[in-house]
This record gives sequence, structure tokens and C-alpha cells, in this order.
Amino acid sequence: MQDKIPGFFDTFADICQDFEKMKKHFLLIAIFMAAVFTGCEKANPDQPKPHNYFTLWNNCEALTALEAYVEDVTNPSSANFIKAEDRIATFDMDGTFVGELYPTYFEYNLLEYRALDDPDYKDIAPDDVKEAAQDIRDFVRNGTKLPDRFDMKHAYAAAKAYAGMTLAEFDRYVKAYAAKKANGFTGMTYGQSFYRPMLQVFEYLKDNGFTFYVVSGSDRFICRSLVEPLGIAPNRVIGMDVKLKSSKQGDTPGVEYTMGKEEDIVRTDELIIKNLKTNKVLQITQEIGKVPVLSFGNSGGDQAMHNFCLSNSYKCAAFMLIADDEDRDHANREKALNLAKTWREAGYHVISMRDDFKTIYGEGVQKTDFSF
Repeated sequence: MQDKIPGFFDTFADICQDFEKMKKHFLLIAIFMAAVFTGCEKANPDQPKPHNYFTLWNNCEALTALEAYVEDVTNPSSANFIKAEDRIATFDMDGTFVGELYPTYFEYNLLEYRALDDPDYKDIAPDDVKEAAQDIRDFVRNGTKLPDRFDMKHAYAAAKAYAGMTLAEFDRYVKAYAAKKANGFTGMTYGQSFYRPMLQVFEYLKDNGFTFYVVSGSDRFICRSLVEPLGIAPNRVIGMDVKLKSSKQGDTPGVEYTMGKEEDIVRTDELIIKNLKTNKVLQITQEIGKVPVLSFGNSGGDQAMHNFCLSNSYKCAAFMLIADDEDRDHANREKALNLAKTWREAGYHVISMRDDFKTIYGEGVQKTDFSF
């Protein structure tokens, strides 16, 4: 009997050891099955999926560069991480996210209408205002070249054309014109002429902790009126400026005048700044107080702003749109491709409206001939 007992205990010990092994196997199987079922739950098509911001874009170099940049600088583990308060992006307006080819800039169209067609103003418009408006009309209807430095000629004329309007009156005036059918298109008003893919860039940047500003050569208050539907706050709009005053201030300097509660703020005919080229940089410095890390534009008027951005000690990037889509917009592809070469050589990423955008203005908008 004693000879069998050691064998019995050996056998019993083996059984116990085998049982412990089986328990470990069952535990591993349970963990594996839990992981499988958890994975199935995550793959459930009824579950919310990660947000796809860029449904209106084709796969392209510019978009890849933007996403890679944002992922890098918003990653706390990256050497290129940028704190949220320094994630500043600047956007030109006309030709960057708002149409400018109907048949020219919104503010040029508006001045042409104001001085030559508005029944309440055309008969009292000053001669130099009418002259600038006629330059625009000759340009868009006959292809006549605009005079040298016309941007400044227009700026001085526009300052005069709306002088005396309160800011509320001017806002209504701009919005009334923006509600008109956009020349050269069906299915769209001037106020709806946003480049839909670029609006997705706004959403993407906002959700990644960026603050973006509109920095335009157009009148600041025109820009404010046009971007209001996008939810862009007025204090994030920088543009051409005219001097303002209180409605009863007269010629008394503001430092010597106390505005009353019943007064309004009105526009004057005195131009302060045309916000182009290096003036954009000066205004960004004056109003934002930080160098942007992202910059978006479409013309030589935006190069200084781009170069300012690329001077940042943070990792940064600049993007230029080219109007190269002759089927969906009133574009000049040959000119656009020449610009693309210039922009790439300057170190900017190029966004092709023809190749990179699935749509420009959205469904139901069609390019047509201009009507005059």
C-alpha cells in the first residue's frame, strides 16, 4: 500500500497541475473572446465613425500636406507641438474662399453699381467716383485694362461713395447687393459664392484648436457682412479701413468730443489703409499681435502675409489657390498654371480648384456667360 501511495499522490499532483493549466487556458480564451467581441462592436456600421472633414476634396498634395501639418503640430508628443493659443491661421477672402470672378471682385462690382446704377446715388456721385466705377465697367464688359495702381484709385473712390452711411445702413446695403444673382452663374447669389471645400478647412482647423482670421484687401465692413453667415466673428476680420466718426461729431477731433447715447457711428470719406501686400503684415501685427503659423491666399497681394507666416519660429505652412477651372468658374488656366509654378518656387503649397475640388460652389450652381 505504501508503494502505491506515492504514485497516487504523484497522479493527484499531476491532475491538479493540469487543472491549473486548464484554468489559465480558459482565462486566455475568455480574454481573447472579449477582445474579439469588443472589436466587433467598434466595427459596427451603426456606430458613429470618425468625422470626415474633407468630403468635397479629391486626394491631393495640398490636402495631404495640410492634414500632416495639423496632426504634427497638435500632437503633444511632437517636437513641433504648438500651443492652442499660438495656432493662428490667416485667410485672404476674395479668390481664397469667396468667388472673385463674377466678373470681378465683389467690392468692385458694388462700387460700379453704386456710382452708375443706384437710382438714389448715381446722380450725385462725385466725378472721381464715377470715373473709377466706369473703369470697372469698361474692364468687365470690354476687357479694357484697369489703370495702373487701380487698387488705390478704387479705395479712395469707395471711401467717398459710402461716406455718411451709418455702419448699420452700410451693412444693409452690402447685404442687399449680396442677395442679387451672381453674374455669370445660375443657382447662386453673390452672398452664397463661397468655395465649399474651403469652408471645410475652417471647420477642420477650428476643431483642431486653431483660431483663424480673415485678412482681406477688401473693405473691412464689406468682409464682415459677407462672412457673417459663416459665423466668423467681426473681431476676426481685418480689411481696408476708412476713418469713422460719431454722427454729430462734425469736424471736432474725437479726442475733444464726447459721443452721446443717441448717436451712431458713420463712415467718412477718409481712407486709412488699403490692406494689401505688406500692409497685411502690418495689420496682422497691429491687431492679432502674433505671427500666424498657417496662411491661405491666392495672389501676389498675399505673398507678404505668406512670407511673414513662414518666418515663424514654429513649424508653419502657406497655401495658394489657383483659379484653373475653366469649366466650373470663369478662370484662365494658362495664367493659373504659370502662377502655380511661381508659388511652388516660393515655398507655398498649391491648391488647384480644378483638380483638388470635387465642387466649387456646391450642387446646382452652373457657370454661364456674363450678362450686362
